[in-house]
Amino acid sequence: MNENLFKRNELLARKVIKGLESRNMTAFYAESKEAALAKALELIPEGSSVTMGGAMSAHEIGLVEALKSGSYNFIDREKIDRRAAMLAAYDADVFLSSANAMTEDGVIVNIDGNANRVSAIAYGPRKVVMIVGMNKICPDLDSAMKRARNVAAPANTQRFGIDTPCSRTGACADCKSHDTICCQFLITRYSRHDGRINVILVNDSLGF
Repeated sequence: MNENLFKRNELLARKVIKGLESRNMTAFYAESKEAALAKALELIPEGSSVTMGGAMSAHEIGLVEALKSGSYNFIDREKIDRRAAMLAAYDADVFLSSANAMTEDGVIVNIDGNANRVSAIAYGPRKVVMIVGMNKICPDLDSAMKRARNVAAPANTQRFGIDTPCSRTGACADCKSHDTICCQFLITRYSRHDGRINVILVNDSLGF
């Protein structure tokens, strides 16, 4: 990464962390994927039951592989009944996720097709650990919503091989396609539960 952009991200992360902390969420800065992995493993005690949504960012820092090979009860929805794995998230010790977008003052935006991810972020798991690249940070809620719909959603439809208008044009059409992945929107502006939502901001471009 260009050193000037790296420094800009580092400075901006300080502002985002203050915003998250003002919303009773715990936040950390990681200067690299390796540092993010180390911090995430600090937050997840060995023996914990851990599950996740489709967080590409957790894969990209090596967290998923570390959990699978370590002393954790990783609930892998690719290896057991998918619905059972999704339901297990609500009573898990730790739920891994990312954000489709986040504002500079710490509001988190996520959209979902099946709602398993956004519902687990909202309630259920004892701890939520979010891995968020600085590419997800937006000036305000309006721009964060636009990013979620016009960047994250089209990219994810490509990843899933879903035939929606945005998968063909690269931009949101506010569609009512049967396969739309923009069914539920979650805006997390505050956490009432101390220590539940933990965000690791990574000075890198991660996920969509």
